[in-house]
Amino acid sequence: MDTDEHRCQDGDVADVPGTRVERDTMGEMRVPAEAQYGAQTARAVANFPISGRGIGRAMIRALGLIKGAASEVNRELGLLDERRAGAIAAAAEEVADGTLDAHFPVDVFQTGSGTSSNMNANEVIANRANVALGSKLGANEPVHPNDHVNLGQSSNDVFPAAIHLAAECELSERLAPALERLRDELLEKSRRFDDVVKIGRTHLQDATPIRLGQEFSGYAAQIDAGLERLAAAREHLRELALGGTAVGTGAGAHPEFGRRVAEKLAARTRLPFREARNHFAAQAAQDAAVQQSGTLRTVAISLIKIADDIRWLGSGPRVGLGELRLPAVQPGSSMMPGKVNPVIAEALLMACVQVVGNDAAIALAAQYGRFELHTMLPLVARNLLEQIALLAAATDNFTRKLLAGLEVDRERIAARNEQSLALATGLVPLIGYERAAALVREAWETGRTVREVAVARHVASPEEIGRALDPRGQTEPGR
Repeated sequence: MDTDEHRCQDGDVADVPGTRVERDTMGEMRVPAEAQYGAQTARAVANFPISGRGIGRAMIRALGLIKGAASEVNRELGLLDERRAGAIAAAAEEVADGTLDAHFPVDVFQTGSGTSSNMNANEVIANRANVALGSKLGANEPVHPNDHVNLGQSSNDVFPAAIHLAAECELSERLAPALERLRDELLEKSRRFDDVVKIGRTHLQDATPIRLGQEFSGYAAQIDAGLERLAAAREHLRELALGGTAVGTGAGAHPEFGRRVAEKLAARTRLPFREARNHFAAQAAQDAAVQQSGTLRTVAISLIKIADDIRWLGSGPRVGLGELRLPAVQPGSSMMPGKVNPVIAEALLMACVQVVGNDAAIALAAQYGRFELHTMLPLVARNLLEQIALLAAATDNFTRKLLAGLEVDRERIAARNEQSLALATGLVPLIGYERAAALVREAWETGRTVREVAVARHVASPEEIGRALDPRGQTEPGR
């Protein structure tokens, strides 16, 4: 609903069926009759008809968790009576669990502090609490969105804290487990494929042999390193800006408020959240988000390498590399019958490219911390949480639908091993680099294998040549 359409020329609000009148400090606004939000949210909806995208489930959940914990702390500190605090906590739980997501319509492209979304949460929680206490929507009593739901808080500390809370929860609950499942599947494939010796490729050209298990162990190690990097960066997300209020001084908040709310959130999520060491940095900058985004970009680039390698190794089926057999999940062409494409790998690749793009957006947005407040917080939040969600979903999809069903064409690999000119590297300790290079040239020019040329030239005994050109023997140090 475009709420501006329902305002009269003289400032009065027109009577529109299916709406109710709510008031904020700027006057009256028409709000849909059943909407759980109020005037400030309606005004923000009218002000920001930009993308149609909200702040997302993870941020709404974080706001609900923060408001619920704040109400409990304010009650414990004697700043909020039991009746109001209980009603706020119950309403905040509905926000956290997703029951009220439809009542968070504010666009992500809004005020840079996230004030509109913070007030959206305050209004929804106040309205739900008031109805539970026997009042009505829009009454703002006995629970007021600012005086009670937002007690001890400012959008300027709530929204940065919500970004950290949402990101850390999503990393812990979704992405880290997805990457661990991927790593474990890669390790299983490494063990299963360790008896498969194939030709290595450097610069896209034939190189000395490698075991397929060794190759997959490298992929698993990349993911393990990514998990370590994520864990290190997550440490900074666990600092919450709550307690700093408007500019980091804590004016208007109880001195123990930030610490206690962080402790409540830590207990609720089972994650080690704590009050920010320095509220001025926590509210004026988004360094922790930049660091985590960069780490997510690194994970994405690792995944690009892994998915693209597997895609190439599965190319074919007849005139490509064809060393791996990827599961067929759908027809690949509207024109070419029987064509099957590596669509699961391609989906992961696209998700990873998007993650890299999001990192660029976060890096640019993070530069807009001016004086005491960062003013592109919703943009940082949306891009960071999208990075996490994309990587988690695309990684799990890749693990389940491609990697788990991956097979090896052992016959094709064995035939290629014998044809490789790079096997001549094994002869270097016997006959020297230059003589081995001459054998390679002759094999290439005559279409014979290195083994055939070496035997014909009597460069060593057949037994010595056989040992030197054994592909598996070239996959270990000193062989």
